[in-house]
Amino acid sequence: MTLLDVSFGIFAFLPPGQLFMALVILGEAFLMSLYLTRKKSNKRIYCSAVASNIVSGVVGIIISMALNGGWWLVIWFPWVTSHEVNVHKSRALLGLAIYYIVAMVLSVLIELLINHAILKKKYSFKQTLNATLIANACSYALGAVLLLVLLFLN
Repeated sequence: MTLLDVSFGIFAFLPPGQLFMALVILGEAFLMSLYLTRKKSNKRIYCSAVASNIVSGVVGIIISMALNGGWWLVIWFPWVTSHEVNVHKSRALLGLAIYYIVAMVLSVLIELLINHAILKKKYSFKQTLNATLIANACSYALGAVLLLVLLFLN
C-alpha cells in the first residue's frame, strides 16, 4: 500500500492521516469520558483530550526535529514500513518496541499535565491520571497491533 509506505510526518498531513488521528483522539476522549463520568461524552473532557493530544503532537514534532537534524515525526512515532524496520532482525524490532514504549510514556506525561490542568476543578489528579492512562493504553495497544500488521505485510 503506497499510502502507508511513507513516514508518519507525511501521512499525518494527508486526509487519511488526519482521519486516523481524529479517530484516535475521539477514542481517547470517549474512554476518558466513560471512565470519569460514566457517560459517552462530556464536552470538557473531549476538549481536554483534543488539547492534550495537540500539545503532545507539537512536542513530538519538536523532539523529533531535534533528534533527527530537522526531519520531523520520524523518531517520535514512525509510520513503520519495511524501509524503516526489518522485522526479521530482532534487534530492529526490539529497538522499535523500546521506542514505542518511550513514546507512550512521554505522550502520557504530556497529556496528563494538560488534562489535569483543564480538569482539576472537577476531578482529582488520580482520576485524571487513571483516565489518561486507560485512554492511552488502549490507543497505543491498538496502534501496536496495527503497526505489527503493517510491518509483517510489508
